[in-house]
Amino acid sequence: MSQPSKPHRRVIRQVTTGFAAVLVFLALILPDQITRLPPGNHWYTALARIPAEGLIAGAVLLVTPRKWRGWLAAGLGLLLGALTVVKLVDIGFFWVLARRFDPVLDWTLFDDGYHFLGDSIGKAGAAGVAAGVILLAVLLIAGMTWAMTRLTTVAVGHRRLAWSGLGTAAAAWAALFFAGTQLIGGIPVASHAAADLAQDTALALPKDLADKRKFTQEVLDDAYRDRPADQLLTALRGKDVVVSFIESYGRDAVENPAFNGSVLTALADGDQKLAKVGFAARSGFLTSSTAGGGSWLAHSTFLSGMWVNNESRYRSLMATDRLTLTRTFKTAGYRTVGVEPGVIYAWPEGQFYGYDQVYDKAALNYHGPQFSWSPMPDQYALSQFQKFEYSKPGRGPLLAEITLTSSHTPWAPVPTRLDWDQLGDGSVYGPQARTTDPKTVWKDDSKIRTEYARSIAYSVDSLISWATTYGDDNLVMVFLGDHQPASVVVGQNATHDVPITIVAKDPKVFDRIASWGWTSSVKPAPNAPVWPMNTFRDRFLTAFGPEGDPH
Repeated sequence: MSQPSKPHRRVIRQVTTGFAAVLVFLALILPDQITRLPPGNHWYTALARIPAEGLIAGAVLLVTPRKWRGWLAAGLGLLLGALTVVKLVDIGFFWVLARRFDPVLDWTLFDDGYHFLGDSIGKAGAAGVAAGVILLAVLLIAGMTWAMTRLTTVAVGHRRLAWSGLGTAAAAWAALFFAGTQLIGGIPVASHAAADLAQDTALALPKDLADKRKFTQEVLDDAYRDRPADQLLTALRGKDVVVSFIESYGRDAVENPAFNGSVLTALADGDQKLAKVGFAARSGFLTSSTAGGGSWLAHSTFLSGMWVNNESRYRSLMATDRLTLTRTFKTAGYRTVGVEPGVIYAWPEGQFYGYDQVYDKAALNYHGPQFSWSPMPDQYALSQFQKFEYSKPGRGPLLAEITLTSSHTPWAPVPTRLDWDQLGDGSVYGPQARTTDPKTVWKDDSKIRTEYARSIAYSVDSLISWATTYGDDNLVMVFLGDHQPASVVVGQNATHDVPITIVAKDPKVFDRIASWGWTSSVKPAPNAPVWPMNTFRDRFLTAFGPEGDPH
């Protein structure tokens, strides 16, 4: 086989050098959030940036002795490749969870992401995506190492030209930096994005450790920790309290006109059904500690009164004896149960929360089909709670925390509510599970939003139907969302707010929370109060304790 001619070899060298330069340049300037790109059709102006890291690395490599230069170039390439992988992971995290990837704490979430893909596009598709992601990461790191080595070789071979170019670019960077010159969308032309990402990644461990120490001290600061049992929840004596989390029930579900129609219908119908049997409702908003996922973080925040927004805080909290809202009821003499259809393995957290009994997937005895991620329809989980606990004759006061999972991603297929006496062991749902293929839904953003809203409407409707069918005069129900859905539904800039509602027949319950200013409906008004989710525990205990007596 003949060798390429000298002109051809020159062209190949120029093309490979150009490719290496583009690869390194893009890795240095692209942000870790798509929303940080200039808006609309101006995204390409992000290329008009000067990365400080490239100028510094170029100068250092040019003055490094020859015997170390190759190793240094390869090391810098390896580092830049790894940072580029982190940057791409950050983009994914911001898209789904509206936050940056924590390289210390977030590895366990990849398993959840894999299972979500399996539910959305099938196991074979999920395996293919996982393999592709791993291959891309390896190629990026190897490619960036090669690119830095290639550019260093070229720069050393044209040292005078390289120094001239670096000097000119450095002068331009300094002038643009001190002038504060920005692209469309407020992006600075004088870039140091890669250095910022490297700093954030390197500091993740010490920051997490410092936060853990701070959080451990905050857990001990609890005004209710040593409160006597006879001074807890005095205004709820004789009541049954049901606290229910509705998966992914976010503020956008009630306020975003692009998809909220079915939710508004369910809420309006719910107001009418509740009023017909003597219930009333008050609603507001809480700001969740998480978005897009991480329901356990929101649950622990709400029930413990602590701001739990990462795995480190969650694990630290589980190792304490913090007084949770559920354990407070137990201390006050209530039977406490958790209805957790999503729990399929051992769940030691049940002891932390203070449950006398946990009904997990196995205990709920469901024999029907799984609806995508959700192990069973919400109505079935509620029917089993009714059967096992609420309908027991002669029982004492009851606190139940019920987690509703039908509105979990990927939001298809959505069950249809049935007559309560039809549910049986759940096998009746067989035909419903085949109505929608989630793989077809996730090919169309508008279908995703429609199915999401339908799933929220189903969960709300099931919960209100249970209350209006079985709830007596002593029922007090609190239901709320755990977090907003993924940004594919609500966009990158959505709030972390979720609706919360209290339902009761006894007007004295609402007298206790009159000062809260909540809306008289299961739909909170746009101007309804917004509280951090971790403040609810203390507000609730105050309102329904001796100090909350309106008289």
